[in-house]
Amino acid sequence: MQKSTKLKQLGGSVAVVLPKAIIDRFHLAAGDEVHVIETEEGLLVTPFDPDFEDAMAVHDRGERKFRNALRQLER
Repeated sequence: MQKSTKLKQLGGSVAVVLPKAIIDRFHLAAGDEVHVIETEEGLLVTPFDPDFEDAMAVHDRGERKFRNALRQLER
């Protein structure tokens, strides 16, 4: 889905108003956090944390390394 929107002055900042169809599709609401990522193609606005995958990889390595200790702590 591709939509155009204009930037709007909001106090000392500039805001992007997202169309209702996009808000509904991604289950967003006022106050939700989105991430703006600069790419070679332009700006990417996403509700998904770009660092989440890296954090999960670190978690998975630690979980494998300390598997026996974690099992002992479960008891």
